[in-house]
Amino acid sequence: MSVSANLHPRTLPEPAAMLRLIKPITWFPPMWAYLCGTVSSGVSPLEAPALVLLGIVLAGPIVCGMSQAANDWCDRHVDAINEPDRPIPSGRIPGRWGLWIALAMSALSLLVGALLGPWGFAATVVGVLAAWAYSAEPVRLKRSGWFGPGLVGLSYETLPWFTGAAVLAAGLPDWPIIWIALLYGIGAHGIMTLNDFKALEGDRQMGVNSLPVTLGPELAAKVACVVMLVPQALVVMLLAHWDRPYHAAAVLALGLGQVWAMSVMLRDPRAKAPWYNGTGVLMYISGMMVAAFALRGLGMM
Repeated sequence: MSVSANLHPRTLPEPAAMLRLIKPITWFPPMWAYLCGTVSSGVSPLEAPALVLLGIVLAGPIVCGMSQAANDWCDRHVDAINEPDRPIPSGRIPGRWGLWIALAMSALSLLVGALLGPWGFAATVVGVLAAWAYSAEPVRLKRSGWFGPGLVGLSYETLPWFTGAAVLAAGLPDWPIIWIALLYGIGAHGIMTLNDFKALEGDRQMGVNSLPVTLGPELAAKVACVVMLVPQALVVMLLAHWDRPYHAAAVLALGLGQVWAMSVMLRDPRAKAPWYNGTGVLMYISGMMVAAFALRGLGMM
């Protein structure tokens, strides 16, 4: 008689599970925002390709990956309800390996951030602190449906955009850049709210007061749409004011495309939120790059 089951608990994490822990699919938004920042700075990325590439890697695989590892570690009890097959609750990343990976990547983030100069390092410190403030007790801003998504939106869009512009310009970006980066970060609050739909049941059981939990899916989806659209409307008005009418028209057209996608999503928010993330969000980030090109050479306002 042979024993086919493995009776020995895993002591080392699976490599594939470690990759899933840092969620490569989430790296794109901060990488894109950093690239928008470099474009908006007015400095050609070809003048400092190493800084551009290093910043993109830092924003995505390293800092964002670290934040995902920290979030999964701090959310392991919620994930046991929502997604028991995730790396930590499934045991494919055993013991405290999830915590150790998050801490090691935090240190790596700071080391790489130091290579981007004082502005890049300062922004990295802010990003690392924000990641832990979002997920870890006693702060755990994730518990709030208002502060949690707001912090993530600013960290995913505003902070890397500001960093990319500051690193290439070797100084504080012009105020038009800061305003546009801030508006897109605020609008991303709505994107993060829609992302919370997939964890609705687990969040409700574990006391995470996301907007879908506190407001209900229908009202939360409407709030998310308003939060996404209002900052983009302000972007359109600012670009028009700064004599960038064609860029303003392009951002407006992309916003109207989002209104159509929102009308589809609002028919069944729980079912259509993932669909919107592949349509409306694509138009949102396209508008970011249009605005970045509009800011090139704009100068102080």
